[in-house]
Amino acid sequence: MATTNHPKTFSDLYTALLNNVRADSSVTTIVNEAKRMINSALHDMHISNGEHFPWAHRRDNLVTQPKYTTGTITIEQGAATALGTSTLWNTNNNFSVANVRVGGKLSIAGSPNVHEVTVMVSDTAVIFTPIFVDEDVSAESYTYFEDEYALASDFLRPLDFRFFNTDRTIELIGEGKFRATFPRNNITGKPIVAAIFDKSFSGSAAPRRRILFHRPPDEAYIIPYTYVTASLGVTSAGAEQTELSSDTDEPIVPLRYRMAIVHKAAAQWYLERRNDVQRSTANEALYQNILGKLVTDIEVGGDMPQIRPRRGGYVRKAERPYSAGRGRYTSGTAFDEMRDD
Repeated sequence: MATTNHPKTFSDLYTALLNNVRADSSVTTIVNEAKRMINSALHDMHISNGEHFPWAHRRDNLVTQPKYTTGTITIEQGAATALGTSTLWNTNNNFSVANVRVGGKLSIAGSPNVHEVTVMVSDTAVIFTPIFVDEDVSAESYTYFEDEYALASDFLRPLDFRFFNTDRTIELIGEGKFRATFPRNNITGKPIVAAIFDKSFSGSAAPRRRILFHRPPDEAYIIPYTYVTASLGVTSAGAEQTELSSDTDEPIVPLRYRMAIVHKAAAQWYLERRNDVQRSTANEALYQNILGKLVTDIEVGGDMPQIRPRRGGYVRKAERPYSAGRGRYTSGTAFDEMRDD
């Protein structure tokens, strides 16, 4: 155990849990179960409260890809390969990335259909999906653009659910609403709406969170954004990770609040392993008490809780005091009467 009242490391946390529930720390399976419940409790703290925790907030910048229209394109109906003339599709641009990349989109000869690049062959050939269903095109114009971008590798969810960027110029909406509102999404410009979605897995079990923009960027834009991190632990070397694994790892939760993790894990232990509702409830209450203090812990310059009475009616009446039939004067007794209007 740590020498203070606050458990510090992963070892301190699961040892405190074992002491709390009076479990045998010499049995490997019991220790492993304690470790699992500590990590479960750590994640539970951040499921619905991460937005309130300054230490869980991160910032990043997303740089968009300019559209590419150089040269012309030739495709036969039913084909899945595009041939370019005077194109440099596989050549890097000024931002050290290829002008055309896998996952990018092609809008061809003004058609509303959008095709996704699946294989980069060369500067003058790419493979795409779905197949080309329009009439043959030869030496026609085209537009290559990218409307979806990778988010930070530790991105859990946005910090602001209304706007994606910190400039608050890109509205954030649900993926379903985005697909219904912009089914083609092939007109480029400055992004004004975005949706977050999970791309299918590729190469590993790591989630691939993406941001989808309307309008697809026509230029290179720097888009700053904030988010809640999925990395809830940190190694002794300062490397962030999704959970605690080594004994010397520490949670990102401030030291003074780490005992909350133990109480949450104990509540789970008593309920799952002992069927002891009374002790589970007692530890859950201790957890909620610390969590309440934690959520209201105000950083310097942070937002203070405020009571804001509804004042719209007063403002409207002050702006238009003689509306709704109210005259400037009365010869009766209206000003001396108690009325509910």
